[in-house]
Amino acid sequence: MTPEPASCVPPTRAGAGRSRWRGALAPLGAVGLTLLLAAVAVLLADTLTSGPGAAQPPPGAGAEAAFVETVPAEVTDEGGPPDERPSPRTGAGNSGDPAPGSTGRVRPQWRDEVAEQTGIPARALEGYATAQLLVSEEEPHCQVSWPTLAGIGWVESQHGTYGGAEIGPDGTTTVDIIGIPLDGGPGLAEIPDTDDGELDGDPVWDRAVGPMQFIPQTWHQWGSSVDGGTPDPHHIDDAAYTAARYLCADGRDLSTSADWWEAILAYNNSDSYAREVLTTANDYAAAVRG
Repeated sequence: MTPEPASCVPPTRAGAGRSRWRGALAPLGAVGLTLLLAAVAVLLADTLTSGPGAAQPPPGAGAEAAFVETVPAEVTDEGGPPDERPSPRTGAGNSGDPAPGSTGRVRPQWRDEVAEQTGIPARALEGYATAQLLVSEEEPHCQVSWPTLAGIGWVESQHGTYGGAEIGPDGTTTVDIIGIPLDGGPGLAEIPDTDDGELDGDPVWDRAVGPMQFIPQTWHQWGSSVDGGTPDPHHIDDAAYTAARYLCADGRDLSTSADWWEAILAYNNSDSYAREVLTTANDYAAAVRG
């Protein structure tokens, strides 16, 4: 059964720092370039890269691989060789201890460098990267990437900063990010309350919640916790992890253009929304690849 859309949001939000929709973007074939941003491998913490409990390299990459390849097959014939620059996984100078509240799965130097290159807040970036790492182990066929998650995170809540909020060191937004009532108004789905206002505080209509803007009924079905606790839609690690799992539903392979597009439209059934995510992810790709 096709899952409910994760998010139902209006085309614009009053007071947003920039337009949610940027008009004509690169054609869908550009997904190949977008997802090449996942060629920058997520660096794991030292404590998780050795021993029997060590996290394994992402699919298609050996232990010394410099990148996670998620370029759609139909695009590979066009381009040259993959990006073979040293990855943070294998490069030097990757010392540093995880910050308080960190998942401990992502190396601090990688996080800080990529945050500076992309403008993504470091704690949000850590959530997206952690989600990629976890899902690459659980569903290796999917190849979901942190840039795609970051694209969604920007469009949905500007990485958890919408409305004056920010993501605290522990990964939770300092202010709950709650969407407008999904009451069937212009550009909105009509979704009567499904959880007695438990997540969104509204006993009449559902509202999207958290930095990845899940509607309550979807969260109750898909909500996942990175540490095995109670899933929290206001926590970037849980929200990004849940989003990654949701995108991978129905056996999707996000390294293909068709499945990538299908996944984003399942999240929010709007072409302009999907193109906004695509362009934002491309921007991050360009920033990281220099």
